[in-house]
Amino acid sequence: MKYRSVFDIIGPVMIGPSSSHTAGAARIGSAARSLFGRKPQRVTITLYGSFAKTYKGHGTDIAIAGGLLGFDTSDERIVQSLEIAREEGVEITFIESEEKSDHPNTARLLLEDEEGRAEVVGISIGGGKMEIVELNGFELRLSGSAPALLIMHHDRYGAIAKVATVLAENKINVGYMQVSRKERGSHQALMIIETDQSVGEKVQREIEHLEDITSLTVLS
Repeated sequence: MKYRSVFDIIGPVMIGPSSSHTAGAARIGSAARSLFGRKPQRVTITLYGSFAKTYKGHGTDIAIAGGLLGFDTSDERIVQSLEIAREEGVEITFIESEEKSDHPNTARLLLEDEEGRAEVVGISIGGGKMEIVELNGFELRLSGSAPALLIMHHDRYGAIAKVATVLAENKINVGYMQVSRKERGSHQALMIIETDQSVGEKVQREIEHLEDITSLTVLS
């Protein structure tokens, strides 16, 4: 079934004229910040398709900026998010791309600060929903609708089984799982696991200490 409730049909509570171009865009910004792990100093946002053509009129720019600042879709501060970002020292640059993308509402965000950088590609799929489809060159499908673990690991035999064992021993059910690597033999892979329950700090530490695990990001 495509829709689980009436709210999937009428859309979210939000600031802005369009669930796809505003609420979905805000959630892309919010997810990108969560994946980066902190407030960035600089963000370069490349917009494709419909996003590139209508982003100012539909508020896509202020929505993504608001998400990057941690604002919810209904937060009235979204209207002033670009000004607030400047006041907080976050430099945001928008680029309109004429390159064709797989989805008409696509945004590529490059987040940077003195500690590092992350590149996130998100699409707004309607009704205020979004999916993250790429992270630092790894393909994935992340909806943000369930708790998720993003685990970087050495691409070796048994790494996936070890993580699955920890989750099973702690009675955490896996709703969705995907493993992505840039190419065969690249030595690094990204494991994406959506769970039915939140994963507490104790379990997170168990996973982080497993052999071959190099980093763990948790999206709640």
